[in-house]
Amino acid sequence: MEASLTLTTDMMLVLAVLGLTMALFVFEIVRVDVAAVSIMVLLGLSGMVPGDHLFNGFASNAVISIIAVMILGAGLDRTGVMSKVAGLILNIGGRSETRIIPLVSGTVGIISGFMQNVGAAALFIPVISRISTRSAIPMSRLLMPMGFCAILGGTLTMIGSSPVILLNDLIETANQSLPEGMEPIPTFGLFDITPVGLSLIVAGILYFLLLGRHLLPSDPSQVAMPGETKDYFSEVYQIKGELVELLVTVDSPLVGMNVLEAESHPGMPVLIAMKSGEEAIMAPPADEMIWVGCVLAVLGNREQIRRFAEDNELKVLPGLNHFRNQLNPARAGIAEILIAPNSKYAGSTIGEEHFRQRYQLSILAVNRGGEVHRENLRDWVLAPGDTLVVHSSWKNLAELKKNRDFVVITDLPTEEERPHKVLHAVFFFLLAMSMVFFTDFKLSIVLLTGAMGMVLSGVLSMDEAYQAVSWKTVFLLAGLIPLGYAMEHSGTAAWIAQQTVTHLGHVPEWVLQSAIAVLATFFSLVMSNVGATVLLVPLAINIAIASGGDPAAFAVTVALATSNAFLLPTHQVNALIMGPGGYSVKDFMRVGGIMTLLFLAVMMPVVDFLF
Repeated sequence: MEASLTLTTDMMLVLAVLGLTMALFVFEIVRVDVAAVSIMVLLGLSGMVPGDHLFNGFASNAVISIIAVMILGAGLDRTGVMSKVAGLILNIGGRSETRIIPLVSGTVGIISGFMQNVGAAALFIPVISRISTRSAIPMSRLLMPMGFCAILGGTLTMIGSSPVILLNDLIETANQSLPEGMEPIPTFGLFDITPVGLSLIVAGILYFLLLGRHLLPSDPSQVAMPGETKDYFSEVYQIKGELVELLVTVDSPLVGMNVLEAESHPGMPVLIAMKSGEEAIMAPPADEMIWVGCVLAVLGNREQIRRFAEDNELKVLPGLNHFRNQLNPARAGIAEILIAPNSKYAGSTIGEEHFRQRYQLSILAVNRGGEVHRENLRDWVLAPGDTLVVHSSWKNLAELKKNRDFVVITDLPTEEERPHKVLHAVFFFLLAMSMVFFTDFKLSIVLLTGAMGMVLSGVLSMDEAYQAVSWKTVFLLAGLIPLGYAMEHSGTAAWIAQQTVTHLGHVPEWVLQSAIAVLATFFSLVMSNVGATVLLVPLAINIAIASGGDPAAFAVTVALATSNAFLLPTHQVNALIMGPGGYSVKDFMRVGGIMTLLFLAVMMPVVDFLF
């Protein structure tokens, strides 16, 4: 890099866009994917990125690879491979926390090396629920070790997380503007970073076995023991009572009302189902009308139901006869579902989304960050990590498990899987991995081969493959790639690197590399790790060139350090486990603070040794 770079108008424009991008991410003025696409459009309109390069992100090796990895992970999940893994853990883990933590965390870490870490964590939340139920260990003791190792597992291979998938593309972009005569920066193979990932996973497991488990919260109410589900929901959510049938008489003031109007009545128990004529409706929608002769199935305290029936001329029927089949515990019950990090329902109210009509769910309560809310739920604005307590049929909940907008936490009695396709799923997954080893095809082509093999063999339908893809992540990544191009080709990254080196003076290379790692860690806490990677990899490469360091080592430091996101529940995995684990921000700061320092202490020496 030349020593006499001066700030140009183009650089100032790129810096302005860079500042705008960081502000949009940090203050969450709009959704991150909306912000990324808006920045891409701005770069195109301003001419900072030529039109023939502006949309290259959508066809980039990184974006296509991420899409394929998501489909491969969904295929393995749909065939029951994950359930078999869970069963194996339960068989050999016993009831000992010191055996279950390394088994679960190590397994999730390895799986996370081959699929998106938030996907691996989502798959294992029901597994943790099942293990907690059978071992009497609170979920709060198991979820954080599992979640942290899912994040660490993203550093195991070059397809484990979005930053490392993106890294090679950013290096290739940087190679186009290297100083004349300089050798191109080498890209990384699938398992080049595996020693780093293994070291981090082992360090994470040892941390929770030796120190972290003493810092984890231990809430006995987070255990749902077999046969005590009612007690669990009573203790945690104050959902008490029983199911009772009420007959609407001719004198009832509810006649002619819709469900929404009826539910606004003081003292109204939770309406679970209603029957008009011969039709029984689970979770009746808000506009369903109540007429004479309707039978309502309500959940509540017996005395509360008796008073409500007297006040509204309703007849309490003996037993549960009209809904005997629909509300049989073998067919329906209370469960917990989680709003996924990329859920399309985040930001909407429960009432707006018509969950009763759309999914036949009766929402009883919402848990956010350990605080339980039961009033005015129709107006509740949903956020990622919210835990919804619902009543529904097990069949509907099993269907809901396929929806990427939710994570069903409760261990359902039955699960719809495709065990007859398990060999197909494993074959095409291993085929993709083998092609990475033994062929020279690009990573995107290899992974798409496995993904399309699963579709063509019936492991997934094409619609299910589309549903498996987090399009928010795709647009976030594709929208930010042009910003990396603008930083590199305008010379902005080189100018920032020059200023950094000049102000720091002559310091050892490891000091610069450590500063980059700390900066990447900080960025990943306040913005997406993809955004942090796009912004910092060009900068890290130019700092390495200016200081005489190894550009590849500096670049991989950024891609790995953006996974160092344990201090706050801002990472998608942390947001996912916060509700089910009953964690607070203080829990993450206490347990994750030490994990953050441990991550840097392990990663830096291993990276320097390897690269």
